[in-house]
Amino acid sequence: MENFRKVRTSEEEMPLPFSDLPPDVVEMKVKEGSKIRNLMNFAMAQMELKGRRQIVFSGCGRAVTKTITCVEIMKRKLGGLHQVTKVRYKTVLEVWENQDPPPDGSAQNLTVHKNVPSICILLSRDPLDPNQTGYQPPEPRHEAGEDTSGSCAKGLKRPLPPPHKELLPKKLQVQVSDSPRGSGTTAGQLD
Repeated sequence: MENFRKVRTSEEEMPLPFSDLPPDVVEMKVKEGSKIRNLMNFAMAQMELKGRRQIVFSGCGRAVTKTITCVEIMKRKLGGLHQVTKVRYKTVLEVWENQDPPPDGSAQNLTVHKNVPSICILLSRDPLDPNQTGYQPPEPRHEAGEDTSGSCAKGLKRPLPPPHKELLPKKLQVQVSDSPRGSGTTAGQLD
């Protein structure tokens, strides 16, 4: 493969694995290079400003983790969302071109079919069938002052305490002595 260069990648188009979706449902196709900030800005605008009731996030291969991250962010920001997760495999075709063609001039291409894991997650404001595989109910809301068992309520962080003067030295001196393990002596001073 050292003489080959990838020239094209294409994914097999598959219908969404959810029944009874409205025809105008928004599908967020998450790619490996997608920016989470951009995905979330668009998805939040669809759910909050345009009043969508359902949204689907999908990704395959290395984008699966990013897809799950987007879903968890949306569930935390909006709250009360029902979820159905479907996992499957998707076929990806890669076309590789030979960098050193044979002397007769005929370029050789290699086509690789890969089965990569894929995930589709439906988030809905409306209740979904709790008996279907992959269903997760909305997380219960916590009241103010209620113990959240170690989780941060509404993402609030505690402020850091002020630094102690005696713990912050003005100068730090580093010396390494000659030892069988060391290769020499280094003395330095950092300001």
